[in-house]
Amino acid sequence: MHCREIPLTVWVLMFISTSEETCTSRLHITAVEGEPFYLKYCSSSPEHGKKTTTIKWYKNESHGLVDLSLHSSPRILLRDYVLEFWPVELNDSGSYSFQMGNDTHDWKLNVIPRSTHSCFTEKLVMSKAVEVKKSLQIPCEHNYYQQLANRTVLYKNCEKMENNQNPFLKNAEFKDQGYYTCVFFLHHNGKLFNVTKTFNITIVGDHSNIIPALLGPKIDEVKVELGKDIQLNCSALLNEKDLIYWNTRRKNGKDPNVHEGEVTRVRTSEGKWLASTILRIENVNIRNLNFSYNCTAVNEGGIDTKSFLLLLKEDMVDIPGHVFTRGMIVAVVISVMVVCLVTMGVIYRVDLVLFYRHFMGRDETLTAVVDEIHSLIEKSRRLIIVLSKSYMSSEVRYELESGLHEALVERKIKIILIEFTPVGDFRFLPQSLKLLKSHRVLKWKADKSLSYNSRFWKNLLYLMPAKAVKPCRDESEVLPVLLKS
Repeated sequence: MHCREIPLTVWVLMFISTSEETCTSRLHITAVEGEPFYLKYCSSSPEHGKKTTTIKWYKNESHGLVDLSLHSSPRILLRDYVLEFWPVELNDSGSYSFQMGNDTHDWKLNVIPRSTHSCFTEKLVMSKAVEVKKSLQIPCEHNYYQQLANRTVLYKNCEKMENNQNPFLKNAEFKDQGYYTCVFFLHHNGKLFNVTKTFNITIVGDHSNIIPALLGPKIDEVKVELGKDIQLNCSALLNEKDLIYWNTRRKNGKDPNVHEGEVTRVRTSEGKWLASTILRIENVNIRNLNFSYNCTAVNEGGIDTKSFLLLLKEDMVDIPGHVFTRGMIVAVVISVMVVCLVTMGVIYRVDLVLFYRHFMGRDETLTAVVDEIHSLIEKSRRLIIVLSKSYMSSEVRYELESGLHEALVERKIKIILIEFTPVGDFRFLPQSLKLLKSHRVLKWKADKSLSYNSRFWKNLLYLMPAKAVKPCRDESEVLPVLLKS
């Protein structure tokens, strides 16, 4: 064979191999409803591949064989050696036959319902065991639908994985155990279909044994106090069946206040075991000091030992007596002085405030009067002007002008004018008061206070804003108003 013929031969062999992988060789087949499915016949017969040979597909019904080429359905397609279902349904279960000349082949198809509580069906799961630390690969490939799939998504235990690289590849850890489902999304005749392929991955431990190793220093000195309890923790990295134990016996017997706890084991990501055991010593006494409590881990391949030595904790350095006495005296004197100052501050609080005002020369009566008046007017809904002989003061004059501006220009409040005493000359009044409606001008004609039910107070109440009456409050309570005379 010439060298140039080798690539062509390899390509032909690869094509034949790939083609045969898509053939349906099993006689009993299980499919999931709602997914695309196919049956493909492959044969090495000389008639295979001849265009003149007639191909027939049949389904065995209760009344006999049914020629599928005559039984048209939008879901079932005949493509020479392939019978396609888009998708397969429960009523597609049954026996199917392929016939091409003298070649025939039969299949038994069982269509099972799709799982309602999971993204995969247990009967079609492929199991695979991977040793920890070895390569874990999830190949999301489909021999028949790979070319038709426009998107492939990987799920673990029916949750979409962040790492959706194809193929999924990493070194196996115990946390990688679970169900991995590849979902192939296909478009056919304007509809979207999906085909699933699920692997049950089990992670098994490393079969190689290790020599047990205790964690921490070989000799651990522990400071203790007499009469107190202490716990000694011994941990080791070992194999599943390795032993770890305490050696606390003396020549004259075991201490009654020493108690050994149970061994706890946790599996590591490498498949080994982290074992721990506690030694509890109650009411530490002189007998427990300077004695080695040994912890040992052992297997067929080796042994490791660690010692715990109890030492008496050193006492704290005493403070000299004269330093302690002076410190206590200073603390007491400062405390007494603080109490006296607080007491004097409470008793002479008024005198201290007056002295502070006199010393600092502070006068809190000097405020921004104009801003306060303007702020009060803005918060009011009625401005009551009482005309009297003292209204001409400068402060009242400003209030009057500000209130008229708010009422007549801004239209935020309403004015009520009360003539308290007869006023002969109104030339000094602002011209804007002449714009007031007559019903908003009230006259006080009495020499003394009128009753609440009098006509004057009713008219004034009528001009005031309406207010809901609450039984729990006094009926004579009214909203605060700005009243100047």
